[in-house]
Amino acid sequence: MGDLLWTIVLIPFLGSAILAVFGAFMPKKIAGTIACASIGIAWFLSIIVAIRFVETGTANVPLYRWIYVNGLHADMSLHLDALSMLMVGVVTFVAFLIHLYAAQSMYAEDGYSRFFSYMNLFVGFMLILVLAANLLVLYLGWEGVGLCSFLLIGFWYKDIKNVHAAQKAFIITRIGDTALAIGLFLLFREFGTLDIQTILSNAGRVLPFAGATAAVIGFCLIGGAIGKSAQIPLQTWLPDAMAGPTPVSALIHAATMVTAGVYLLARMHTIISMSPAAQLSIAVIGTITLLYAGFSALTQVDIKRVLAYSTMSQIGYMFVALGVGAWTGAMFHFMTHAFFKALLFLSAGIVIDSLGGEHDIFKMGGLRTRLPIAFWTFLVGSASLSALPFITAGFYSKDEIIWAEWSSQLGSIWLLAGGLLGSLITAAYAFRVVFLVFYGEAETEVINKPGMLEKLAVIVLSIFSIIAGFISLPKALGGFDPFGRFLSGVLPHQPAAAGRSGLTAEEVILALSSTLSILGIYLAYAYFKNRLASEALGLSPTGIRVHTFLYSGWGADKLYDRVFARPYKALATWNRNDFIDKFYSGLGALARYANHNLSRTQTGKVRNYAAAVLFGAIVIAAIVLLR
Repeated sequence: MGDLLWTIVLIPFLGSAILAVFGAFMPKKIAGTIACASIGIAWFLSIIVAIRFVETGTANVPLYRWIYVNGLHADMSLHLDALSMLMVGVVTFVAFLIHLYAAQSMYAEDGYSRFFSYMNLFVGFMLILVLAANLLVLYLGWEGVGLCSFLLIGFWYKDIKNVHAAQKAFIITRIGDTALAIGLFLLFREFGTLDIQTILSNAGRVLPFAGATAAVIGFCLIGGAIGKSAQIPLQTWLPDAMAGPTPVSALIHAATMVTAGVYLLARMHTIISMSPAAQLSIAVIGTITLLYAGFSALTQVDIKRVLAYSTMSQIGYMFVALGVGAWTGAMFHFMTHAFFKALLFLSAGIVIDSLGGEHDIFKMGGLRTRLPIAFWTFLVGSASLSALPFITAGFYSKDEIIWAEWSSQLGSIWLLAGGLLGSLITAAYAFRVVFLVFYGEAETEVINKPGMLEKLAVIVLSIFSIIAGFISLPKALGGFDPFGRFLSGVLPHQPAAAGRSGLTAEEVILALSSTLSILGIYLAYAYFKNRLASEALGLSPTGIRVHTFLYSGWGADKLYDRVFARPYKALATWNRNDFIDKFYSGLGALARYANHNLSRTQTGKVRNYAAAVLFGAIVIAAIVLLR
């Protein structure tokens, strides 16, 4: 199994290298085939590894000794358990479908092989991240996906806005990465190792519960997670990341980069649990983010930005689950979200491409009959996102989180209220897009139709956006939970708080959550049927201010620009000629002066050279005689 595990990781890197070196000289069909085949093989091998994992269990697979100096021992090794197996299976499967879609949708673009080289590289680094046996290897994958996100978001680099979006994503996530790096230093200081399993098994012995050290380490890990997963206050890069091609948006926002923070916190759950303050902050951050992103999504006009804020909101739910100790619930929602969010982005991509690049949902309309595949697949994705009761995967995973917000020992009425309000908002903004894009009068002509690979990708994802939820049912619906049993050996179960458990309470919360989701869909329909009245309300002075506030992401970009960016730029401008620069510029001036004077000795006259040689010989002889 060890060889297969390393093969899964290395094949995407091999595909990336081939496309980077030879891609410019090969036909696009061959380049697309290589890209898709590398991820397809990785997915197929992950199935074989999963079968063997069920038979043999956890495995640690070293490749070679990487760092072995001054007490720091870090092998380039992989660790396979139920959590990493889940991540590998979802990442490779979703990435393969996105690659198939992109092979057709990106065919007319320049830089086709370069695009797929970046995509393969991205998947390779993500697999390193989720399979790493030690935190240094995990950090290698962590930084690798950050680099690839910069390359992919800025793929259309000739447009300066795309370059700025890529830079923004890279810089903001570096803030979180710095916090994570500090956390790794502290973990090494306390444990003397960065091996993940060693740290987890010794956490209770090395770190006192609720101690200051555990809190600092926990908050550093959280800092890294909120940067990658675009949670408040490091959330502003994600909507702008829509500058990249649609397959990039699907890959980053579905099962890969933005869920890396969720994986990190789940993987390090023992350390997080050692600090109640840190764990509570995760739940609070998640609740605030899911409401912030939900309200922002209600006002967006760009179909991809709606989905971007939706991603932020759904990861907020995952953070809430982590914060209340529902570790399995967070990973369950990760899995279902990977399917329906990739589906939504790819279906939106079909709409955008069919309308010649139009992103504005108010310039669409009437596409239900003209793009039936896009309509039905987007409808399935929106229903799953909205947690439409009983028939969608999103319903079962989100319900598990909402129930944990109340039943967990770490839950509260405030977290439950936030989760329920989020259900209402999510359904409203999701079906607002459905009604505006697919119903009503046509605003823009359809000029392209989706290809077979594009249709195949969205149809498969539609199926999983429905059936994936049935592997973990609430007790109120039978309690069938093979997913929870699969992860039980890795992630602990959070016991219920006294007086908050019970079938009746779960049924009430399930019914309330379902009712709010349906109410949100109705509100979206009412808005669509009464658009003139709704728009008139929005044109009032108060309506304009509220709309502008929400549309701008609550003014976060302006706030950060005034508080951080402008003062930093002013300081850099004022300090551009500081004494350190003068020291180095002085060294440069001295070198230039010496070069100028030495060059004057190169006269080209032989007698001058001979005189210089004779003078040097006399000086050397004098030194020898006078010693």
